Amino acid sequence: MFRLASSIAGLTGLGRLTGLQAQSSLVRCLATTVDAPPAESINVQTIKIVPDTTDLTELERQDRIIQEKRNNGKLIKMRKYKPVSPGIRWYRAPIFEHLWKGKPYRPLTTPKKQNGGRNHSGKITVRHRGGGHKRRVRILDFQRSEPGPAEILRIEYDPNRTSHVALIKHKNSGNISYILAPDGSRSGDIIESFRAGIPKELMEEMGGKIDPAILSTRTCQKGNCLPIDMIPIGAIVHSIGASKIGPAKFCRAAGSYGRVMQKLPDKKRAIIKLKSGELRYVALDSCATLGVVSNVEHRHLKLGKAGRSRWRGWRPTVRGLAMNKCDHPHGGGRGKKKSHKLTVSPWGQLAKGYKTRRGKNINTMKVKDRPRGKEKRRAGG
Repeated sequence: MFRLASSIAGLTGLGRLTGLQAQSSLVRCLATTVDAPPAESINVQTIKIVPDTTDLTELERQDRIIQEKRNNGKLIKMRKYKPVSPGIRWYRAPIFEHLWKGKPYRPLTTPKKQNGGRNHSGKITVRHRGGGHKRRVRILDFQRSEPGPAEILRIEYDPNRTSHVALIKHKNSGNISYILAPDGSRSGDIIESFRAGIPKELMEEMGGKIDPAILSTRTCQKGNCLPIDMIPIGAIVHSIGASKIGPAKFCRAAGSYGRVMQKLPDKKRAIIKLKSGELRYVALDSCATLGVVSNVEHRHLKLGKAGRSRWRGWRPTVRGLAMNKCDHPHGGGRGKKKSHKLTVSPWGQLAKGYKTRRGKNINTMKVKDRPRGKEKRRAGG
């Protein structure tokens, strides 16, 4: 069996702290080869990347340290204003000097119709929605099916999602599209999609045969979209697809990422660890993008006043205890008491510890559920 030792320490670096090191670390994905068969018999399906257990443990340790620093806000430049009003006093926002200052690319946007959380008959089906600023939806390319290199023209703010988006231009066709911006990417960077397979130019560069070292050097770059069977085990990825031809489904929010834990060629599946800690099956030939989703600093945003929530289309959330008896099971009565009742939803469903799943519609693609309760606290989540 053809074995490759992989070392991918740079993939776990989150944010700009390790953004400059990501490219050089990804290039070192393949270190040594042992008992390699003839090059004619090598294809992408036969490449097996063996992880180093020590390196994976070190990756987890580095990841934990960086996350603790980010949670404390020690690595982030925050915008703070002179408190000339109560709403300005507590307003905090990360500074992004690299973002595009102009308007979005108009042909790739469409107006967002607001419904205030109401369905076709005018009844409220989603509470706490309504109002807000007018928006235009950016049409993102989650398929990444067009091959060839593409240049990042600019990084933009998107009001419809927590992450930033990148406007890219394909060099071969000249097509322009939006994608989720990887963390640390800037205008002028070159990214590529290998979802359609190894391009002809790369095969000619390798001499008509698959050279694992050259292949890894060219493909393992931040922002590249690859089939999971071409991604090293232990790599940090985002925008993960579920099927061969489907779009990206998982790890699309700001700062989220997954990790390739195991490949099962006999089942044509791979096991991915999501940000929540859940282990899940995905198709081995589904897509994934290397790196972390941009705007990791989103968690440190402080709105400062209720009006900024209204600008975003969120209406106030009223406690059931403050309602009348006819509006909520906790309402009514004298004082701040709910009459020794169990905590329930507005429709009477028990809200704490009550299991609502009864064995129907079991998710067969889930390998291990996310940690909960004591297990979650023990894991540091």
